[in-house]
Amino acid sequence: MSKTALIRLGLFVFIGSLLLIITIFTIGNKESLFTPTFNVRAYFTNTEGLRSGSQVRLSGIGVGSVTDIKIVQDSVGKVEVVMRLNHEISPFIKSDTRASIETEGLVGNKVIVLTVGSSAAPQVQDGGVIIGVDPLGFGAIILETKEMLTYTKDLTKSLSEIVEKVNQGDGSVGKLINKDDLYQNTNRLLVTAERSLNTITSNLDTLAGVVNSLSGGVESVVSNVDQVIFNINEVINNVNDGKGLLGRLISEKSNYDSSAAQILANLIMISEETRVGASRFSENMEALKRNWLFKSYFDQRGYYDKLETENKFNDYINEIDKKLNMLNDRIDALKRLEERAAQKEKKAKE
Repeated sequence: MSKTALIRLGLFVFIGSLLLIITIFTIGNKESLFTPTFNVRAYFTNTEGLRSGSQVRLSGIGVGSVTDIKIVQDSVGKVEVVMRLNHEISPFIKSDTRASIETEGLVGNKVIVLTVGSSAAPQVQDGGVIIGVDPLGFGAIILETKEMLTYTKDLTKSLSEIVEKVNQGDGSVGKLINKDDLYQNTNRLLVTAERSLNTITSNLDTLAGVVNSLSGGVESVVSNVDQVIFNINEVINNVNDGKGLLGRLISEKSNYDSSAAQILANLIMISEETRVGASRFSENMEALKRNWLFKSYFDQRGYYDKLETENKFNDYINEIDKKLNMLNDRIDALKRLEERAAQKEKKAKE
């Protein structure tokens, strides 16, 4: 082979190798070489070691890379970072999208993490600007750690002083721990408080028993009032029909016997006593419902238990009041019979 041919072959191999190297570096600095892309910019005061070619991520997915990092001439220390992003994510890159510089792992490479913009914000066009969030520098972390260490040191010193004063018997806590009389007084106070708590607990248990037994008491009162009303109705019906001893005594055709008035007076007295007893029972239930101990008990039991019991109390009180109204009507009827007997006695004496 001639010398000229060797020179041509050498030049061809050299140029081919050079083109291959340039192609490799070009492809290495580009992602998605055959995919449509668009560029966005963000500005930072500190890039914390970010490099051209660093990955850009959105929701943990690689969507592009950093293509250029440069200091802006007409700004005060601002660094412009240009990112090439896949065109398919352009609907998610809005004017309020934030770009933050983060680290992969503990001491890994720097990456840019993007946030999805809000639906109301306008979409960023090719070459547009998004918001850059400055990274927390290592120096700032060291400074913050130093401040925490200083605070911890001061706190430890203060605790040491407090413990020393307590050991010397200074202050309320020191006197309480080191002086037996204060300790004994505190102990007695705690014992008294425990007894009071036990008493309150016992009262609450008693109240629970009272509440549970009220149902039977109400039924008994209502039953007694019903019986008295029934007896009075029977007496009134007999008198109106002229039946029975009292009916015959008050009848217009009978000779008057003064015992009729006495019988009616006794019936009225019994009815009045029944009415007073039922009325007092109703008043006691109303007072119990408003008692602070009752409220405390049901506050511990819960809202629904309290509401259910109050409704039950109201039903009891309404039932007793209803029976009292019926009893009052019957007592008025007896009083009218008593007046009728008194008029007959007056006529008999004349």
